[in-house]
Amino acid sequence: MKVMVKALALLAFPAALLAQDGARPITLDEAVRLARRNAPAAVQARNQVRSTSAVVRTRYGAFLPTLSFGGGAQKQNGTRYLVDLDTILPNDAPWRANHSFSSNIDLFSGGRRYFDLQTARANVDAAEATEITQNFNVARDVKQQYFAVLAAREQQTAAASQLEQAQQQLRAAVARVAAGAATRSDSLRSIIQVGNARLAALSADNALAAANASLSRLVGSIAIVTAVTSDTAEVATIALSESELYDLIERGPTIQQSQSQLVAAQQGKRSALSPYLPTLSLSLSEGFASSEAGFGFLGDRRNKNLATSVRVSFPLFNGLSREQQVVTSRIAEDNAEASLRDARLNARQLLIQQLGNFRTAEARVEIQRQSVTAGEEDLRVQTERYNLGAGTLLDLITSQSTLITARQALIQARLDARTAKAQIEALIGRDL
Repeated sequence: MKVMVKALALLAFPAALLAQDGARPITLDEAVRLARRNAPAAVQARNQVRSTSAVVRTRYGAFLPTLSFGGGAQKQNGTRYLVDLDTILPNDAPWRANHSFSSNIDLFSGGRRYFDLQTARANVDAAEATEITQNFNVARDVKQQYFAVLAAREQQTAAASQLEQAQQQLRAAVARVAAGAATRSDSLRSIIQVGNARLAALSADNALAAANASLSRLVGSIAIVTAVTSDTAEVATIALSESELYDLIERGPTIQQSQSQLVAAQQGKRSALSPYLPTLSLSLSEGFASSEAGFGFLGDRRNKNLATSVRVSFPLFNGLSREQQVVTSRIAEDNAEASLRDARLNARQLLIQQLGNFRTAEARVEIQRQSVTAGEEDLRVQTERYNLGAGTLLDLITSQSTLITARQALIQARLDARTAKAQIEALIGRDL
């Protein structure tokens, strides 16, 4: 009697446990756009571009003359005591005013300014490539988490189906036990199956809530967001051929970043060689000074002083600091060349790996779809056989477990295919 009461209580449990979490659905494109705007890595990459662009403007400024202006005025007041005459004389000195204007420009610096400018430009290119890399890395992370939300929703749907099937199985077992056509163990096993299905549904709800929270953090949203339900059935595909993907990988953001860093290192080496050449600079200055009874900040132009100087400098020996700079710049160039070579090889390796993962997952999706279809048909047959008394409950439970496993494998295969595609898009720097 207690078993029957427990079975009726389980049957009263809702057949669908889809959590009403109140999360705001957003599309994948919106999630990527929000993440690229709010992610710390993307913000830092944009600021790095701004910083290196400011350096380029500074390097252009080195070709312009420097200008400076200075001026001042002073007056001293006081008294002077004469001891021998026992007299105090006032000391009313006139205003002393002066101002100056000077300008200086380097006419030739051994090419240092030009090479520094080229280095700054290459650093901007590297920063822009880094920004592209970070944007696609952010997009990859968001897509993976977005797909994790979709997988959690699929798990939720699968758990609801599992619970509904377990409840149907429990109803049939209760009816057969009441009719004396089955033993008490059938109802007990059915109760256990319903309990396991409830646990699977609760786990799916928890997984979805956690996935939604992770997605909200990645996109920088205070309110909880979730994936659009209609995206669950989307199938990951890659329309480009392998040869086209290999061509695109050579122009990927990671390789472009390494190439720009190599150019910057090469220009830095040329800049390090510039101290071996003489430098030529030109200076112009003009100053005024006067002593007047009244305040004259600009001074008396009749007391002007003009000066023009041309200076040539050529260091013969500076403690081997030039040699040290050359060695350091050549080491930086060697390191940049090695990094570029490794970036190409690593990009090719990752492309081969992720492309293989995608093709394998794509094949698994088709196989598991057929497995799910076969499992559903087998479960239908076993359910009818059990209801007719021609099959055992153990056969029905085995068929149900096989279907659950096939559904889980299909969900995982679809998630793996989507994740591999996102990895490939991050490598080549474009959406597929």
